Amino acid sequence: MTRSPAASIVIPTRGRPDYLDVTLASIAPQAHRAGAEVIVVSDGGDPATAAVAARHQARVITLPRPAGANAARNEAVRAASGDPIVFIDDDVDAPPGWLDALLVGVAAAPDHDVFGGPIRARLEGGGPRACGRESAPITTLDLGSEDRDVTLVWSANLAIRRRALDEIGRFDETISIRGDEEDWQRRYAARGGRVRYVADAGLDHRRSAADATIRKLAVSAYGHGRASRRYDVRKGTAPAFSAELRTLLGCAWHIVRRRCANGIVLAAQAAGRVQETLAERRTERRALARHDRLAPPAPGADDFLSGTSGHVFGLKPTTQAIVTDAFCDAVSLARWQPWALRRAARAWPRRSVLVLGIERTDMPNLLASTRSELLRSHHDVRFASTAAADRGKFENLNLLLEANPAQGHDWLVVVDDDVELPAGFLDAFIFLAERFGLRLAQPAHRRRSHAAFEITRRRATSVVRETAFVEIGPVFAFSAVTFDVLLPFPPLRVGWGLDTHWSAVAQEHGWPIGVIDATPVRHGLRRIAASYDRQAAVAEAREFLAGRPYTAAREAQRTLAAHRSWR
Repeated sequence: MTRSPAASIVIPTRGRPDYLDVTLASIAPQAHRAGAEVIVVSDGGDPATAAVAARHQARVITLPRPAGANAARNEAVRAASGDPIVFIDDDVDAPPGWLDALLVGVAAAPDHDVFGGPIRARLEGGGPRACGRESAPITTLDLGSEDRDVTLVWSANLAIRRRALDEIGRFDETISIRGDEEDWQRRYAARGGRVRYVADAGLDHRRSAADATIRKLAVSAYGHGRASRRYDVRKGTAPAFSAELRTLLGCAWHIVRRRCANGIVLAAQAAGRVQETLAERRTERRALARHDRLAPPAPGADDFLSGTSGHVFGLKPTTQAIVTDAFCDAVSLARWQPWALRRAARAWPRRSVLVLGIERTDMPNLLASTRSELLRSHHDVRFASTAAADRGKFENLNLLLEANPAQGHDWLVVVDDDVELPAGFLDAFIFLAERFGLRLAQPAHRRRSHAAFEITRRRATSVVRETAFVEIGPVFAFSAVTFDVLLPFPPLRVGWGLDTHWSAVAQEHGWPIGVIDATPVRHGLRRIAASYDRQAAVAEAREFLAGRPYTAAREAQRTLAAHRSWR
């Protein structure tokens, strides 16, 4: 009979084979001696990662699309055979005896289910000059030299008994960078669980000399600052803006007074938190402005409708839209965004993409140029279209799906025949959707474009926004994980209200959805709703949404998070 491993050591990683090599070189020999298995989860797939894991005889699980550390941990838990399951990061170096000490600590506390040990910062090459009064610029943990109960430990050095994972459930895949492991531990503690600190089970959290520069540490700290603020908001513990600003000013004064280069990294993290706070306030102001503009819906009103036509017409609105689009384009060019994004997108793994289009043949349309642009992608694109005839949009889409099943493809993209796509659209769109883990996505509308929901209009300051809503046109995309739930489409003609239902379904399944500002499209070759009866479309939506969950229009206008860079 095959014995179960003494433990399962799980290492989520994404595109860092050099770091992973050092981690496995320190971990694999200890695991072999202890009879433990080592599982590397490659988040998004990377041949170099697989090669490093194979060299150290580690098992590899590949997530075909980047989904985040918590998704990687969940996948590993399903595949692991050992107990406890030990989670570490891909940038640690464990000294001899680390695993033995951790397993001894687990065995010594049978009434505890969660364990962690010290995490020491190691900046190779010395790192930036520090005065000694501030914390290290990367995650550490030092809770003393004795084993004891604690509130939290960190995922760079974390062990959990399987019984606790079975009881508490999965890690929340909607949380990334900061708070990912903390959220699970707080749910565990809420049920009376206990966390044990094992003082002898310490390891090093490292940065190579190339990554221990002020610039790289500061860039990373800025992103962590924004993520930590988002998690604090989620918990309801976020400080006021004045407190965040005082922290930033204090960091600036510390740099000057102590001549402390490490203070620059801490200031970058504080700046990230301030920037995220400002983004929250802008979102709140926009929401209040919309609230003032739109009267509250009456009882029984159609709250799935945006309340606006979304058309841009008249000299003044058209001029404003043209000027705003020009400004957005100038910001993008000044940041060198189109060229940098194209390079990153072309280096992204090749995907299989099914594109479906409906064409009105009784008037001019842009479907031929749309098809040409999509087929220029480096992805494997299958394009299928049909004439609209006398059928509705989603009736036609289901006919196309019968002849061209979505299963086996990584993405399903639906395009209207009156949309203008930017050059290199699909490569950049798929790259950004996967880079930020979106399951439903749409490109932003240019300002001179039809867009009934303001949330879908382009923002100059972001590349991707996580939102509470994705529209059914003119371009929308589903990742493969949604196919079994959302396909085939409901047999609707127009489909108004369907997108609000999708948004509710996405929330129920924990799927991130969003609008991609870096790939804006123009929609509006012809007047919207010219080919069907508006009252009939609304009546169809009422009937479809009756008894189904959906996101009301006011909620649909929310931006949950805005990302200014994909790096």
